[in-house]
Amino acid sequence: MQKDFGKLGFIIAALGSSIGLGHIWRFPTMAGTSGGAAFVLLFLAISLVIGCAMLIAEMLIGQQGRKNVPDSFRVITGNNNTKWRFMGVALFAGPIILTFYCVVLGWVLYYSCYVSFQLPQTFTESKEIFNALVVSNRQLFYQILCFAIILLATAYNIAHGIKGIERLNFILIPLLFCIFFGLLLYAISLPSFKQSLTFMFQADFSKIDSHVLTNAMGQVFFSLSIGAGTILTYTSHANKTQNLLNASLAILIPGIIISLMAGLLIFTFVFEYGDASNVSEGPGLIFITLPVMFEKFGVLGNLFSVLFMVGLLLAGISSTVSLLEPCIKYLVDRTKYSRSSLTYMVAFAIFIAGIFIILSQNVEYSVYLTILGKSLFDWADWLSANILLTWCGFFGSLFVAYFIPQQKLRKWTKPYFKSDVLFFAWLYSLRVLAPLMVCVIFSHKIYELFSTQ
Repeated sequence: MQKDFGKLGFIIAALGSSIGLGHIWRFPTMAGTSGGAAFVLLFLAISLVIGCAMLIAEMLIGQQGRKNVPDSFRVITGNNNTKWRFMGVALFAGPIILTFYCVVLGWVLYYSCYVSFQLPQTFTESKEIFNALVVSNRQLFYQILCFAIILLATAYNIAHGIKGIERLNFILIPLLFCIFFGLLLYAISLPSFKQSLTFMFQADFSKIDSHVLTNAMGQVFFSLSIGAGTILTYTSHANKTQNLLNASLAILIPGIIISLMAGLLIFTFVFEYGDASNVSEGPGLIFITLPVMFEKFGVLGNLFSVLFMVGLLLAGISSTVSLLEPCIKYLVDRTKYSRSSLTYMVAFAIFIAGIFIILSQNVEYSVYLTILGKSLFDWADWLSANILLTWCGFFGSLFVAYFIPQQKLRKWTKPYFKSDVLFFAWLYSLRVLAPLMVCVIFSHKIYELFSTQ
């Protein structure tokens, strides 16, 4: 079995890990509910200044450690009993995220196979279709079935190791860009494209507040897979001479492009066939608003809906594979079981947990699966985003910035940080800006949690 990625294979795989629902579903949702261009510009600035720095730091740990998540820290410290082995908690992030991420992808699968061919004509009808799938018992079987199919597809590709992951992403990522580029070309021809451009890029800075700022910061973690151990694990399989600065930009820039493409085409369709209030529909923007928009195109709308949902599905599958890989790599390294056996065992555990996640939104069972006013679905999302990802990213940055001797750090990064100014700018971002960002996100989310009780 292939042990390491090729240089291009690593970039494609890492890009596949970052491009997913976070870019195509969450980004337009956040932009729509967080001031449009104000959110977009903040997201771009934070991604380039802080996100890129944290991404390089996580890749550096993987490149120098060449092991699974906790063992990479052991190798770099040279101490088997180092307290940094607690970073192995990042291994829980992927499976927890998958318990609800695969559920959402199951919705996408259902929409691509069924709803896209029977598009709703009104928002009331569209809401009924979505509620029938998610909240009621009417389509509960199909929701669980679609969730199982997504999880099985993820496990199948993971079971085939690095070679399977690399091959999958070589197919999915180019196909994804082709689909969204084609949809964007059509969106450009519509009169409302100019309105979409204005909404996305003409910033009203008066709209920037703590809510918009923390949403933009949180989106950086989602869009770059920081803190989940994915990038660290993938880099441990990359070439030891991989230029991490170039690699980080090759991951960051296409991710930004696909986010902007998704936002532009979604908001163009919304402005063309809906009204301005529809942009702030939140998660319902994809599953309630867009199907009604597509229906206005007639037969062409069915095609657009299928293409959009398939594109979203492709992006999601490439991410689910990357979210599970760190956990599986660790178990393969530490147990006597085969990769295939471990993969399907973990996938089955995620499936069982996912059943409870699904039932927590069901009108009949939610009363038993709600804690402090939040469903298990909401708790899985909240804990992974605001605890596991942010704090694992935080401590990973601190490890690189403060624990590794600066002289050694300079030697490792010399091939791509040729200028001392660039190196110290990167180090400053890790030492000051990244910790500050995490503290702001966490304190604001804790405040929101208790202020709503």
